Amino acid sequence: MELNVNKMKEMIVDFKRKISSPLSPLVIDGRTVEIVQHFKFLGCTISSNLKWELNVVNIVKKAHQQLYFLRRLRSFGLTTQVILNVYRAVIESVLTFSITVWFGSITQKETFRLNRVVKPASRIIGKDLPSLEILYQQRLLGRATLISQDSSHPAYDLFEPLPSSCRFRSIKTRTNRFSTSFFPLALCTD
Repeated sequence: MELNVNKMKEMIVDFKRKISSPLSPLVIDGRTVEIVQHFKFLGCTISSNLKWELNVVNIVKKAHQQLYFLRRLRSFGLTTQVILNVYRAVIESVLTFSITVWFGSITQKETFRLNRVVKPASRIIGKDLPSLEILYQQRLLGRATLISQDSSHPAYDLFEPLPSSCRFRSIKTRTNRFSTSFFPLALCTD
């Protein structure tokens, strides 16, 4: 297998408090790999500071473009159920794509931006739609349930219940970044 250096990107994620000497660039076959501050990977925009603002901006932009189609469908006189199905397939799928990865770590401002797509869609459809917080909780529980039922999953041991079998063991977190990630949140919600 040959590596195409022109298509490779390097992103450095470093949260050390002390500024050390800059890392030397990655060189493959005499060519330097480009260093980037953010990168789109599997549909999510990941930043080197692990903030999700760019990802939210991209999601909101894509979802707002789809609202036009909902308005057009409503003007054609389609039923509420058909428009709701289109919303779930076209807009909600964009809003909730990999939501368990990034939603726990976004700011209130970013949550508000995302919900500003759901509210007009709700008015267009004529039916109350669940907020993204509710969808996130549902996806979080669903994913945690799948992991806890699959003994071959690498994180299966994290979902082992305590002897009282009332709840799971909690993970000790020292940083806010880790405490808002998937596993600590999934273990606390049940």
